Amino acid sequence: MTLSPTLVLATWSAGMTAGAALIATRRIVGPGFLWLAAGVGLLLGGAAWAAGGGVPAGIATVALAVAAAVARRPGAAAIAFGIASLGYLTVAASLGSWPLALTGAVALGGVTDEMLLGHWYLVDPRLPRRPLRRLAFAALAGIVMDTAVLAAQGGLSWSETETGFGWAFVALTVVSMLLVLAVLLALQEPAYSAVMAATGLSYLAVLTVIGAAVTGRSLVAEVFSAAGRLTWL
Repeated sequence: MTLSPTLVLATWSAGMTAGAALIATRRIVGPGFLWLAAGVGLLLGGAAWAAGGGVPAGIATVALAVAAAVARRPGAAAIAFGIASLGYLTVAASLGSWPLALTGAVALGGVTDEMLLGHWYLVDPRLPRRPLRRLAFAALAGIVMDTAVLAAQGGLSWSETETGFGWAFVALTVVSMLLVLAVLLALQEPAYSAVMAATGLSYLAVLTVIGAAVTGRSLVAEVFSAAGRLTWL
């Protein structure tokens, strides 16, 4: 595995669009949120395509454009988001591994969609909170699984030259878990301001989860690189 912008962007896009597909199937939001989700997906996924994602990323990006075009029909939009997710997931898996592609997508997608839907709740306070909680639980589960897979592939066995990245990975992972737990606790409060607090915490969690994903994958990429050099020798 080689760490690259394409790998990170494709993983992030796969998770974010999968979450958008699930939200669309619930029919709890109007076309405005689906336009927002499609726009964010096009920004991330389009960058993954431009960075070398190839045909699967291109198909996924076109599917997102379709999702935006049919946003007034949630069922059709959900299908388009699902196709986009599969396309980006294929790219991420081809550049790394299927386990890391799946766990990274759940972690990054869960926390990003939590933030987006939390923001939309501030636009429409009548939205139910259950989808917010489920997204937060998905993000927490994704962080735990992603950390486990990274550890199994050598993410916690760093050399002296990688000590800084290693401890950064550990710190970012722990902070990410704490932030998502804080989101869940905030959502237990009935006040409107609780969702505002959860959304703000989600913004921070997006940053730390991205940091954990990048540093963890950089450590694993170095392990693979070292194994390749040893095999060559």
